[in-house]
Amino acid sequence: MASLTYDLTLAGLAVGSAAALTGIGLIVTHRATGVLNMAHGAVAMICAYVLRQLVVVWGWPLPVGALVTLLVVAPGIGLVLDRGVFRPLARREANPARSLVASIGVSVLLVGVAVLVWGPGARDDVPVLLGDDPWAQLGAVVALACLVGAVTRWTRFGRELRAVIDNRPLAVLSGIDADRVAAAGWAFGSFTAGLTGVLLAPYVRLDPYGMPLLVLEVIAVAVIARMRSLPVAVLAALAIGVAQAQLTRLHPEGWAGPLVQALGANLFVVALLAAALVLPGIGGKGRDALPPPVRSGRVPGAVWLVVGVLFLLPLGFAGSDLHTAIQVPALAVILLSLVVVAGRGGQIALGQAAYAGLGALFTALLTARGIPGLLALGLAVPLVGAAGLLTGWPAIRRHGLALALVTLATGVAVSRFVLTQPYATAGLSLGRPAGFSDDRAFYALELVVLAGCLALVAALRRGRTGRALAALRDHEPGAEAAGVAVPGLKLLAFVLGAALAALGGGLLGMGLRAFDPEAYDPVRGLLWFAAVLVLGADSLLTPLVAAALLTTLDAGGYAGTAALTLGLLAALTARIPPLLDLLPRKTHAREAAGATRGHHGPAEGPEGPEGRTRPRRPAAAPARPPALVPRLHAHGLTLTHPGGVTALDRVTLDLAPSRITALVGPNGAGKSSLFDCLAGTLHPREGRITLDGADITHRSAHARTRLGVARTFQRLAVFPSLTVEENVRIGEEQGHVRKDPAAVERSLRLLGLAGSVRHAAAADLPTGTLRRVELARALAGQPHTLLLDEPAAGLDAAETAALARVLAALAADGLTVLVVEHDPDLVAGIAHTVHTMEGGRIVS
Repeated sequence: MASLTYDLTLAGLAVGSAAALTGIGLIVTHRATGVLNMAHGAVAMICAYVLRQLVVVWGWPLPVGALVTLLVVAPGIGLVLDRGVFRPLARREANPARSLVASIGVSVLLVGVAVLVWGPGARDDVPVLLGDDPWAQLGAVVALACLVGAVTRWTRFGRELRAVIDNRPLAVLSGIDADRVAAAGWAFGSFTAGLTGVLLAPYVRLDPYGMPLLVLEVIAVAVIARMRSLPVAVLAALAIGVAQAQLTRLHPEGWAGPLVQALGANLFVVALLAAALVLPGIGGKGRDALPPPVRSGRVPGAVWLVVGVLFLLPLGFAGSDLHTAIQVPALAVILLSLVVVAGRGGQIALGQAAYAGLGALFTALLTARGIPGLLALGLAVPLVGAAGLLTGWPAIRRHGLALALVTLATGVAVSRFVLTQPYATAGLSLGRPAGFSDDRAFYALELVVLAGCLALVAALRRGRTGRALAALRDHEPGAEAAGVAVPGLKLLAFVLGAALAALGGGLLGMGLRAFDPEAYDPVRGLLWFAAVLVLGADSLLTPLVAAALLTTLDAGGYAGTAALTLGLLAALTARIPPLLDLLPRKTHAREAAGATRGHHGPAEGPEGPEGRTRPRRPAAAPARPPALVPRLHAHGLTLTHPGGVTALDRVTLDLAPSRITALVGPNGAGKSSLFDCLAGTLHPREGRITLDGADITHRSAHARTRLGVARTFQRLAVFPSLTVEENVRIGEEQGHVRKDPAAVERSLRLLGLAGSVRHAAAADLPTGTLRRVELARALAGQPHTLLLDEPAAGLDAAETAALARVLAALAADGLTVLVVEHDPDLVAGIAHTVHTMEGGRIVS
C-alpha cells in the first residue's frame, strides 16, 4: 500500500510539474502584457509536434532537436505573436476582451496548422525528453520558478517589468521600453508552453485537439495564484496533480465508480471551475465586455434575398445526398445562440458546444425511451435551458475574463464528465424524426426551424429586451444606472443561448444520424466563437455565413482549413474589422445630418418672470404634496477600500427636495466614494442610507433607479451602438415611472435632442451632446432624486450655462439634486448648499 501511494505521488508530481510550467508561463505573460493567453496550449501542441518531426521523422539527435524546439521555435512563436497580433492591440489600448478574442484566434489558427500539416489523428511516438523520473521534471520546474523570481526581484529587467505591471503609461513616460518588456514576456511564455508540450506529449494523446484543451485546463493554477504569485501556482499545480493521481486508487461500486474515475482524470477541470467561480476574478466590470459593433444599421433586403436563395439551392439542384448541406442550418442555429449571448449581450461565452452536445444527448436519450423524434427534441430544448439556468446562475456575477474562464470550464466539465463518459452515452444512437428520413425533407425541416429562430432573435433584438441587452454590452454600469436588472438579463441571455444551442445540437445529431461527442468538443466551441466574432457578432446574417464557411471549408480534402482561415482572421482582430461590417447598411436618412447639425444646447421654453427662458417641466405627473416628497439621507457612512484605505469616515449627508446640493473638494477627498454609495454602486461597511425613511443601504444600483434615484457618470456612460432616442428610451423603459412613452419626447425636447440628432448613433456624437443624452436618459425615468457626477466635464461655456439653467429648473420643479463638480462657477451659480470634503469627511 505504501509503495502504491509513493508511485502515485510520483506520477502526480510529474503531471503537477507540467501544470506548474503552464502556470509560470501564463503568469509571466499576463504580468508583462495583460493578456490571458488562451493559445498557450496550442503553442505547447505545436512545439511537441515540431520536436517529433525533428527527432522521429527527420532523425535529428534528441538534444539538438530539443534545443532547437525550446530555444528557437517556441520563443520565435512568442515573438511573432507579440509583433503580429498583440502589440497592435496594446498600442490601440484595446480592452482585455479583444485581446482574449485574438488569443482564441491564435489557438484556433495553430490547431488548423497542425491538422493541415500533421493530420487530425493522434501520435504515440513522441520522444521522451527527461525520462520517466518525475524528480527531474520537478527540479526543472523549481529551478525555472526560482530563476524567474530572481530576475524579477534583482535585475534591471525585473524592475522594468514591475513598473510596467504597476502603471504602463507612467513606465513609458519614465523611458522604459514597454514593447521590449512585452516581447520578452511573450518569448518566455512561449518557451514554457513549449517545455510543457514536450514534457507532456509522451504521456498524453498528442493530437491537434486534445493537447490544447488539456493545457487550457491547467489555467486553474494561474487563476488560483491570481495571475501573480509563482510559488502559489507551483504549489497548487503539484497539489492538484498528486490529488488527481491518488484518486485513481479509489474504485467505488455502482453509479459512483465512473464518476470518481472521471474525477480522477479531470481534477484540473474541477479546480478551474471552482477557482473561476469562487476566487476574486481577474477581469474587471464593463471595460472587458465584448465591444459593440463598429457599424449599426440593417442589412439590405437584397442581401437577405441572395442568402435565402443560396440556402434553398440544395433542395433544387443538389442530388439526393445532402450530407454536407444538412449540417449548415443546424450549425447556424447553434451559432445564433452566440449572437444572443456574445453579440447582443456582450458576454464572453466559450461553452456553447456543451449545450449543443447536451441537446443532442437528451434527444438521443428520450428517443431511446420511445418518444417520437420531434417531441424528444422539443423536450430536450427546455431541459438544456434549465441546465443553462443552473450553470449560468453562479456565473452571471463574473465579468470579462473571469466569465470566459467560467464558461470555458463549464463547457470542458460537461464534455469530460457527461458527453464522453460511457455511463451517459454508451450504446446511444440518434435517428431522424418519422417522415423526415430523406435528406431533402430533413433539410427543409431545418430551414423552417432556422427561419423561426431567426425571427425570434430578430424580435428580441428590436424590442425592449434587445435594447437592454445592447446597453448591458455597451456599458454595464450605465445599464444598471438606467434601471436595467443586469443579473436577470444576463441569466435570460444564457438560458436563451443554451436553448438555441441545444436545438441546433439536436438537429445536428439527427442530421448525422449519430450522437458523436467529438462534434461538440470544447475546442470546436472556441472555433465557433471565433467565427462569430470574425464575421460580426451582432448580425443575424453571421450565423448563416459562418455555418456555411465552417462546413464547406472542412468538407474538402484539407481538414483544418476552416480553423486556419477563421483563426487567422480572429488573430488579426486589431487590423481587420468584422467582415460583415463591410456590407452596405440601411441607416436612417437623417442620421448623418443629425450627428453634425444637432442643437448646441438644451431646448428652452417660455420666458420666466425675469425675462429669462426657462426649461419645460420634464414630468407629467402632478407634484407630490410636500409631506410625501422623497428624501435621501445618509448617516454615518464608513467605507474602506482593499488595502485598508479609508475612503469615507462616518459621513452624514441630507439631500432635501427642491434644492441643489453640491459636493466639492480635492481629488481623493471621498466625493466619488460617497456618490457611489448613494447611487448603489458601492456599499458602505458601516452606516445607513434611507429613502423616505426606508433603508436602502444594500439595495442594488438598478433597484435604486427604479425607486426614483437616477444618476449620471463622470466618464460618459452612453450606449454607443444605440441611437440617441434609443438611449433615452431605455431610461423610460427601465426607470422609476415606466410605460410613459411621452416621457422620452419630453426629455429629448428638454435637452435639445428632439431634432434629427435623435436618429444618430451615439458613437458618432461629440462630448457635449453625449452629456445631454445621458442626462435625458436619467430624466426619462421621471426620478425624484438626481445624482450628477461632474455633469459639466467636457462642456464649453455655452453648454455649461445651458446645463445650469436646466438644473435650476429641475430643482424648482421639486427634484432633489446632488452635484459633484469641480467647476466653481457652476457650483456658485446653481447650488443652494455646498459641502466640502477632505480625507473622507465632510468638513463644511
